[in-house]
Amino acid sequence: MLVRSRKMFPMDILKKLFQQHFGRAAETAEPLRSLLGASERRLFRLRGEQCSAIGVIYHVREENAAFLEFSRHFRRHGLPVPEIYGELLDRGAYLEEDLGDTTLYEFLSRHRSGDQIAPEVVELYRKVIAFLPRFQVEAGRDLKYRFCYPRRSFDRQAIAWDLNYFKYYFLQLSGTPFHEQGLEDDFKRLTTLLLGADRGYFLYRDFQSRNVMLRQGEPFFLDYQGGRKGALQYDIASLLFDAKADLPPALRQQLLDYYLDQLSGFVALDRDTFMRYYYAYVYVRIMQALGAYGLRGFHERKSHFLQSVPFALKNVRWLLDNVELPIALPTLMEAFGNMLRCEKLQSVAAEPDKLTVRICSFSFHRGVPQDDSGHGGGFVFDARALPNPGREERFKTYTGRDAPVIEYLAQHESVRQFLANAIALVEASLKNYRQRGFKSLMVSFGCTGGQHRSVYLAEQLARHLRARNDVEVVVQHRECEAMKEAQCGQ
Repeated sequence: MLVRSRKMFPMDILKKLFQQHFGRAAETAEPLRSLLGASERRLFRLRGEQCSAIGVIYHVREENAAFLEFSRHFRRHGLPVPEIYGELLDRGAYLEEDLGDTTLYEFLSRHRSGDQIAPEVVELYRKVIAFLPRFQVEAGRDLKYRFCYPRRSFDRQAIAWDLNYFKYYFLQLSGTPFHEQGLEDDFKRLTTLLLGADRGYFLYRDFQSRNVMLRQGEPFFLDYQGGRKGALQYDIASLLFDAKADLPPALRQQLLDYYLDQLSGFVALDRDTFMRYYYAYVYVRIMQALGAYGLRGFHERKSHFLQSVPFALKNVRWLLDNVELPIALPTLMEAFGNMLRCEKLQSVAAEPDKLTVRICSFSFHRGVPQDDSGHGGGFVFDARALPNPGREERFKTYTGRDAPVIEYLAQHESVRQFLANAIALVEASLKNYRQRGFKSLMVSFGCTGGQHRSVYLAEQLARHLRARNDVEVVVQHRECEAMKEAQCGQ
């Protein structure tokens, strides 16, 4: 490694790694909202001339070493994970491939209406699931498990950590009543059942929709540094019972069947044996997630983590109504019932009145969009002074939602500054609107044709605001929708 100075600040290290890999300086370094949920990693997008990378600062050496080793191992197996551009483990820094900003969860959120999920989302889930046996079986055969942290396998100790995590950070902090000794007895029985499954495979550990990035319609995978040896059932349970993804039961079953079809091409699969253990792993995964929500939400008072609790409780209710485990766990099932009746959790589960932000892209040739909410306020941003992709032939058939246009606009400092200023103004108004009890805010971005700049800015603001839990985001691309309708009518 060429970076040696111990006096360098973390950002200097990332810029040095960028210079070494690309042979040019990083012109900007933009802090990112963590894609990793509760992780303490600090993420930055570094950009230079026609190139970008993600810089990571994190000071748990063992986790960093696991991520770097696993990333290189998976790439050798042809799996879509980020390329590692450079690292300095002693300083907790590394540089990796930039996979964009769209997660599977965000794509799902944009293409659903309640339980109605668009076919293109289902197809993406199938693509993601088709990769899972390759991680678990194919790449798991020769993976160096000595890099696993904090345990090499999902064994009795690891299971005990997850179950106690749930007991102490969720049940106790939420005020849910439970019988201590009876619960411990059930935990032992559940652990014995879980350990009965074949555990000779790679367990990804956090295989869920926020850890799948989408680039040009294809999935790429992140956040496997907590992986270890374990059972096949755990990861598919993580994906299908991912709380806020809130997949409908019928779709969960359809995707589970698809996974088993794919898995049968890698192992001699007895489906009855697989299913004997499957829902026990669903339960333990949900308990692990609830423990995380409790730690971050109740203990650390980061209230946005509690927004996932209602969805997790919905999954628990479905399990209680539809699944019978092969062993009796009376005290644990009673605790789950108490959770569903818990007054404190009922207040958490109560959906707050959200402020709706309507974001519109448009062409000034057809006039400024009207606010149909009756509020009459909001913002209109004029993007016509920004660089215009529409003047270049190569962008004529694209919109601001397509990767070539996104990459073109994102590289311009004027566009980044315009967007940052717009976001700051909208954020300031959101705070005031919430305090005054307003229910609607309209934000419109206009450009010449309503196809490139305005669409890009609208999408970027929407992505930023969807990270909040107190607003509902609705996006309309007026001119793009009009063109689409016109084409359908021909």
